[in-house]
Amino acid sequence: MTRRLALVNALLAAAVTAACAQQVLINAGGATFPYPMYSKWFSEYKKKFPAIQINYQSQGSGFGIQQVTAGTVDFGASDGPMTDAQMKEFQDKRGSAILHFPTVLGAVVPAYKVTGVTGSLNFTPEALAGIFLGKITMWNDPELSKANPGVNLPAKKIVVVHRSDGSGTTYVWTDYLSKVSKEWEQNVGRNTSVKWPVGLGGKGNEGVTGQLGQQPDSVGYVELVYAVQNKIPYGKVKNTAGEFVQASLASVTAAAAAVKNMPDDFRVSITNAPGKGVYPISSFTWLLIPSKIQDPNKKKAIKDFLGWMLTDGQGMTEALSYAPLPKVVVDKEKKAIDKIQ
Repeated sequence: MTRRLALVNALLAAAVTAACAQQVLINAGGATFPYPMYSKWFSEYKKKFPAIQINYQSQGSGFGIQQVTAGTVDFGASDGPMTDAQMKEFQDKRGSAILHFPTVLGAVVPAYKVTGVTGSLNFTPEALAGIFLGKITMWNDPELSKANPGVNLPAKKIVVVHRSDGSGTTYVWTDYLSKVSKEWEQNVGRNTSVKWPVGLGGKGNEGVTGQLGQQPDSVGYVELVYAVQNKIPYGKVKNTAGEFVQASLASVTAAAAAVKNMPDDFRVSITNAPGKGVYPISSFTWLLIPSKIQDPNKKKAIKDFLGWMLTDGQGMTEALSYAPLPKVVVDKEKKAIDKIQ
């Protein structure tokens, strides 16, 4: 009898253990901008907590916003904050709010492949706006030449490359151009997808990177890590202090320091931030989390992951060319996790 009772207890204990170890599958998708970081995080998190599997589709911020609104993913990701209209659409469809959680800071850089040029070029705001408006069409244009004394810029036509998909990287780029060019703001504007005045399209940071590799005398915009990983030259950009600054951990962190009061919903733009040493095309990137998650296991797993991301995860950012979140933002986000019900 005692043996039988012991066996029953052992079986019950095994059943409880199995239940506790039950896999929790979380589906997510969106921004390509932070994908190298997210891929690292999700992999490391699974090593620490084998029962938690986070599958992430890197298909652009537009995809992330659409899919989280449709309810086909558990959370989305975007490099541009959702608009008021998008947040209302989510509320109307899902019956709850959508929460923004900044994860890391990154930079979008002007990357290029120019005949005879191997070093880092200088770009003024006027040059970047002019190129993407289709008004500056030659590499030896005076606006580019005066910013690059001593560089033999070729008399070659500029091939412009942009994202073809809905993209937070595009949002960051067009947000910057809207701040430095009234013509851009009025005629094109800022969004994850815009009607481009000129250029060839590539899907994802990978697609733009591929186009730059294939097209001589081309220029496009990609997330910093893609330019670094693919050894593509990328330029310095003139900031509000008049300095030509290259994207780096220090210059992106300097841009974040310009945010004195982070809004409660974390939707903020830091492009063209003031101050010395600031790289002007910097941005936070966000996870988009529903405020109500019905599945208790998924809710706990997502909240636990956010807590880990804001602590252990931040220590992994610099190795992948992302800047960690400022402490004041981390502290505010830790409190915001409780808004997930």
